[in-house]
Amino acid sequence: MRQKLWKYVGNIVLALGVIVTAFPFIVMLSVSLQSMNEIYSGELILIPRTWQFKNYHDAMTNGNWARYILNSIYVTGTATVVSLFVNAMTGYVFARIRFPFRKALFILVLVGMMVPPQVTLVPLFVLVKNFPLAGGNNILGSGGTGFVDTYFGLMLPFLAGSFGVFMCRQFYVMFPKELDEAAKIDGCSRFRAFISIFLPLSKAVLASLAVLKFIGAWNEYTWPLVMTNTGSGRVTTVQLALTSFRNEGEIFWNQLMAATIVTTSVVFVVFLTMQKYFVAGILAGSIKE
Repeated sequence: MRQKLWKYVGNIVLALGVIVTAFPFIVMLSVSLQSMNEIYSGELILIPRTWQFKNYHDAMTNGNWARYILNSIYVTGTATVVSLFVNAMTGYVFARIRFPFRKALFILVLVGMMVPPQVTLVPLFVLVKNFPLAGGNNILGSGGTGFVDTYFGLMLPFLAGSFGVFMCRQFYVMFPKELDEAAKIDGCSRFRAFISIFLPLSKAVLASLAVLKFIGAWNEYTWPLVMTNTGSGRVTTVQLALTSFRNEGEIFWNQLMAATIVTTSVVFVVFLTMQKYFVAGILAGSIKE
């Protein structure tokens, strides 16, 4: 009897958690279908009196949204794929190869997880802007714009990461040493062993890491704002484009919420595609040496 009671209580708590979590999305969907008069009426309206589906059309025609979405997909997708390979290879090195100062270097990697990205924003921008022989710069890194207002400049902060290295390292630690010995007997180099053996066995942890990387890069606002300061709009991402629904202090909330739902749907698709690997990858990366 007590076991059934706790089961019911647990189900009620989970249901309340789902409601609390889903409520902001319900409000966002409702606002995207309301008129501005309903939004500013002073009362909470969850079911619009008149469904304004034209808000989605108006939002998507307010600027070149096809270009914005493709920019974000290209930047986020490329950065995610490259970062997965870099993080996996670095984690493999820390987990499977013995070399001097390995533990000290790994501690430095962990320290990177404790540094807020806002702290490195200015130094990273200076580095990108003064990159030698890029964007009109000379060999000393002056005279041009470097990688400012370029796709590579937007991707750069996401091409690696301390958390990804840590997660992959913890995953590769689980593999038995006999696997390395067998690869060595078969004549595999370290890189060949990583590519042919360890990387194909890393689907769970890499899928989990891909979701985190993709969401983080897709939702990033501050770095694209700093890097696209020329105003050309050529590399504008969706997060920056969402600010276009503000005009002289007035915010068109219905169109803003409509565009937000469209951009958020991309993240939902990625998460739903990878969700069966997500939990397995998180648990695998939690095992320590």
